[in-house]
Amino acid sequence: MRIVSLLPAATDIVAELGLAADLVGRTHECDWPPDAVAGVPVVTAAGFDVGDLSSREISGAVAHRGSGLYTLDAELLADLAPDVVLTQDLCEVCAVSYRKAAGVLRVLDAGPRVVSLEPRTLPDVLDTLVEVGKILDVPETAADRARGLRERLVRVREAVSGAARPRVAAVEWLDPLWPAGHWVPEQVSAAGGEPLLASPGEHTGPMTTDRLDAARPDVILLMPCGFRPERTRAETRPDDWRGRAEQVWVLDGPAHFNRPGPRVVRGAEVLAHVLHGVAVGDPVCEEEAHRLI
Repeated sequence: MRIVSLLPAATDIVAELGLAADLVGRTHECDWPPDAVAGVPVVTAAGFDVGDLSSREISGAVAHRGSGLYTLDAELLADLAPDVVLTQDLCEVCAVSYRKAAGVLRVLDAGPRVVSLEPRTLPDVLDTLVEVGKILDVPETAADRARGLRERLVRVREAVSGAARPRVAAVEWLDPLWPAGHWVPEQVSAAGGEPLLASPGEHTGPMTTDRLDAARPDVILLMPCGFRPERTRAETRPDDWRGRAEQVWVLDGPAHFNRPGPRVVRGAEVLAHVLHGVAVGDPVCEEEAHRLI
């Protein structure tokens, strides 16, 4: 089966299902697993170069460009002749939308199946893995992988059971401040924290620093969407956060929190370490969780 992924989380899912070799096209942001995707043709590009832009400047550019954030190489997509195209309609800032992908393919009369993935909660993410497994004709593999991920979440919950639950504010954008919603509150809860500022499944919006302070968090988690930890640390000064919480951590947002793929389970394991010093799964490295304050 020839698969094109227009969503980094979908690429993660395809790899989890053991089908990375069937990927014939991907986005410019699909970077996992590195060795598996390195040689896969790239069919998208960003509408502007974020380069050294600050969070505020990126926000302004996004607002200005609207739905023109990404370009899709229609000619290359046609040449790749995919059987299935995996995309989304949850957030036009995150990836090429289902509407844009379907529109291009209708014009090309390419004929592949276009599938929109719309997980909003942690259970949705695991259910999506099963759904994609059925679409890609590996239902048993998908069921097995989902079962293993659910078991890992159970181990996280057991490891923090009975511990005091710190008040946790998860931030997915720095300027303007933006609380992390969708599946992140459930990751926090699973890891033994009390999530603030967003409910499970909620599509959030920008907030003021006053709202953050009024929530009285014990822990602030910085996980900007699309920012690797080094980029977050470069834009974040400890003094900006001092006095707002007892602890402030920089996390790898794209790897474990921003993308609704199987690695969100690793995100819960990382949070168990951050919130309670508990080791679940592989040891947490500095790039996964760095304490700023």
